[in-house]
Amino acid sequence: MATNKILYVCQEISPYLPETEFSKLSLEMARQMQERGCEVRTFMPRYGCINERRNQLHEVIRLSGMNLIINDTDHPLIIKVASLQAARMQVYFIDNDDYFHNRLMTSDSNGNDYCDNDERAIFFARGVLETVKKLRWCPEVIHCHGWISALVPLYIKSIYSEEPSFRDSKIVISLYDDNFKTDFPDNFPQKLFNNETQSGFTEDIQTPISYVELAKLAIRNSDGIIINGDNIPQELIDYAVSLGKPVQPRCSEDEY
Repeated sequence: MATNKILYVCQEISPYLPETEFSKLSLEMARQMQERGCEVRTFMPRYGCINERRNQLHEVIRLSGMNLIINDTDHPLIIKVASLQAARMQVYFIDNDDYFHNRLMTSDSNGNDYCDNDERAIFFARGVLETVKKLRWCPEVIHCHGWISALVPLYIKSIYSEEPSFRDSKIVISLYDDNFKTDFPDNFPQKLFNNETQSGFTEDIQTPISYVELAKLAIRNSDGIIINGDNIPQELIDYAVSLGKPVQPRCSEDEY
């Protein structure tokens, strides 16, 4: 039997960020599946609070250099990588000066959500998918963790639907207690595809885009949902069930 290939798209991973249940779970899932013989690739944003020297991040020149157009503006895509010796695995980082340099995760040091969180999510999702294409790697399972990864399922079901790397991939979204407070701007649907019409994908997006609406967008385009938070809105669980999506409650460590 062929080795399973799993792509983890994570909002936060320990030890690059302070250890939380979220960051620890993201690490443990990838580590344990790799130990079980799966071929794993793991991605997260390179937030400005990550110490590159201490964590020994370095740029992967052959994967960097692409520009992603968001809202009619070019944004350079920089790919960095670091090795987790204890877990015997690598982590790829999506970086960009506009969206991640000198930035925290969702909000600034005063607790104010970044006004371009929508574009940050777009850049991260597209950056991951473009990098996997460059790697010429075909994941069988794509597991998304956290709101900043929520657009990956949409892109795979739309503009990347015929891309060989993702054509046969199954998509799982894990929902956490990572709510953002500030709705995305009303022009978010137009930014998603750089003003190109994607019939059936933007027409049913209801603005303003709150955390709940973004999660619904991810659920609609995923093959399965995992509940990994204590305060997930019941509305989201009911929505997934109404669509016939399999919903799994919080994982224990032996269920990864």
